[in-house]
Amino acid sequence: MDDTKILPTPDSRTARVTGEEALAMHAEGRPGKLEIRLTKPLVTARDLSLAYSPGVAEPCLHIARDPALAYDYTSKGNFVAVISNGTAVLGLGNLGALASKPVMEGKVALFKRFADVDGIDLCLDTEDVDAFVNCVRYLGPSFGGINLEDIKAPECFIIEQRLRELLDIPVFHDDQHGTAIVAAAGLINAAHLTGRDLKKTRLVINGAGAAAVACAELLKAMGMRPENVIMCDTKGVVYRGRTEGMNQWKSAHAVDTNARTLTQALEGADCFFGLSAKGAVTQDMVRAMAPAPIIFAMANPDPEITPDEAKAARPDCIIATGRSDYPNQVNNVLGFPFIFRGALDVRASTINEAMKIAAANALALLAREDVPEEVAGAGAGRALRFGPEYIIPNAFDPRLIARVSPAVAKAAMESGVARKPIPDLARYARDLAGRLDATASALEAIAEAVRANPKRVVFAEGEEEKTIRAAIAFRHAGYGTPVLIGREDRVHAVAATLGIPLPDGIEIHNARLSTSNIRYAEALYAKRQRDGFLMRDCQRLVNQDRNVFAACMVAAGDADAMVTGSTRSYSAALEGITMAIDPLPRSVLFGLSLIVTRRSGTVLVADTAIHERPDAATLAEIARQSAVAARRLGLHPRVAFLSFSTFGDPKGVIPGSVRDAVKLLDKTGVDFEHDGEMAADVALNPTLRETLYPFCRLTGPANVLIMPGLYAAHILTRAIPQLTSATVIGPLLLGLSRPAQIVPMQAGVNQVLDVACLAAHAAIAR
Repeated sequence: MDDTKILPTPDSRTARVTGEEALAMHAEGRPGKLEIRLTKPLVTARDLSLAYSPGVAEPCLHIARDPALAYDYTSKGNFVAVISNGTAVLGLGNLGALASKPVMEGKVALFKRFADVDGIDLCLDTEDVDAFVNCVRYLGPSFGGINLEDIKAPECFIIEQRLRELLDIPVFHDDQHGTAIVAAAGLINAAHLTGRDLKKTRLVINGAGAAAVACAELLKAMGMRPENVIMCDTKGVVYRGRTEGMNQWKSAHAVDTNARTLTQALEGADCFFGLSAKGAVTQDMVRAMAPAPIIFAMANPDPEITPDEAKAARPDCIIATGRSDYPNQVNNVLGFPFIFRGALDVRASTINEAMKIAAANALALLAREDVPEEVAGAGAGRALRFGPEYIIPNAFDPRLIARVSPAVAKAAMESGVARKPIPDLARYARDLAGRLDATASALEAIAEAVRANPKRVVFAEGEEEKTIRAAIAFRHAGYGTPVLIGREDRVHAVAATLGIPLPDGIEIHNARLSTSNIRYAEALYAKRQRDGFLMRDCQRLVNQDRNVFAACMVAAGDADAMVTGSTRSYSAALEGITMAIDPLPRSVLFGLSLIVTRRSGTVLVADTAIHERPDAATLAEIARQSAVAARRLGLHPRVAFLSFSTFGDPKGVIPGSVRDAVKLLDKTGVDFEHDGEMAADVALNPTLRETLYPFCRLTGPANVLIMPGLYAAHILTRAIPQLTSATVIGPLLLGLSRPAQIVPMQAGVNQVLDVACLAAHAAIAR
């Protein structure tokens, strides 16, 4: 049977996207998912002279004398080519080279997202093995590694083997080895939990394509006895003496056995690896397996047997699939980014069996450790704790890069394929841990937590096009029930104009016609009657102001959270919200913005929405609440109080209040790093601090910036995205007793969706 690609699979219990949404995402703005960015300034004539002619001649001459210097003077050492001819695209078959490009772009994006490895997609329009090999061979000098992708068997075996022989850089067919490594990690832990010795474990593999062969080869390299591994294909058991449907790769795994069918092979087997097709395994087959059977049903989009079916037949089984909506997902993204990261960093000439085994062992050991809080919340209702339901790490565990890549690098050094050994692997692991922005993983963990605990979120401006789009996406993402505030006929008319049918599960509430109006107006009047509001004022607000109606809905518990802001200013939207929703006791209401940069990761900025000139006590409380938010995003908070003054120079009224805020925090004994007052460059540049202000208490670049006033916060957060490639999320509204968020009027659909998800997550934490 053909090999099966292991990818996250949409389901009603997890993120679900429509074809239109996927097409819109790929077409929006700059088409595709990739672009090239400069790493050196090219502003002046001198910059151009250094980067190109005549200065570029110098590195060229040095590389000509010593080819290894290409790693020092070019991007080669962090550059991977993702290459396909499109003959086995996902589960879609032979779509051709051009149709494979979206997948290859996606693979490059995953390399960057998870391991900070740069890449380029190359789609080769040939099915001729010799032509393919020669093309890649002659392009080889440009890259530090080659990731082959979506190439059908058996050609993929030939192509990979020949390229490994011809090139002195890692060549890795992820469809084979990525699946094998992650599955091996799961098997190590499943065998540990069931008290099995891998050498004595009897394994049946259903499927004889690229991934299946790679699994058999890797597990045998790890000590599993060849006679204990039975492989099956569409013709039945691959046994010695069989001639029908055989090739050299299947023949290498043929065994002496009387079993001729999958049913017979599974009798008494300890473990099953499925890389075949939906429904290939029955409950009777599972019942015939050994006690505490291990079942890896990895066919996608539907497994050979579902976990529910397997558990019903054998409650003592441990089961993994290729799907994200079941426990124990065998997901290739756990492997290839970190394997290449380690291989590139030691300039490995190949990725050998020792490196693959090291990656599998590192993944297995990581799953046995306590899970970080920001990842544990993404368990989709399951406790992420080592055991039968958790034998493979979560794909968004931020520790993966610091565990898998050093293990791979160490194995490369010990096996003699590393050309630049790393002298201090512990320091290397620490450097890797800080290389990626923890916020990306934390935000995905937040999304997973919302999917596991869906919420009712009110979209106050329900007649607006982007609000309707965001609400539909909210529903498809599995975040819960979106509630649109607007006239039903108008909402349907806008949706019809967009050509998007409203899915089941979206509610529409007309504020003027709602049966809850009287109840909301009475509650609002009870809250505001001593603030100059008459009953008729409250009735008018509830009937005519969608923000007030939405806020009343949340305040009354009829919804969990709300999002607004697309059609009115932040201050106007906030006024409507605070009519019905009070601040938390002993907290400060303020705005927190996230600046996400490629260079520095995520930096939190506060207050960006409410306080024009906060006093010392307000600044101190904003810092405390911001530090809590930072931890939820997976950051170790380092709080800098900013000013035009740095530790008393120059003096002024504003620096004085900032300094008093620091003193207040010192007195309360908070558990996060903080210092100030200081200028922004001092806060963000540890080298500058060490040189001029060695007494500063921050141990690294500040990641929480407390602004001295709203003017400074607005200038910073509005200018940054216009001047740089950074993304600004927010301001997020913190300090309310009920979750409510306000998006900027210029926010796009994705930002509205993200903020709605964050609002829903805040409702979970209440």
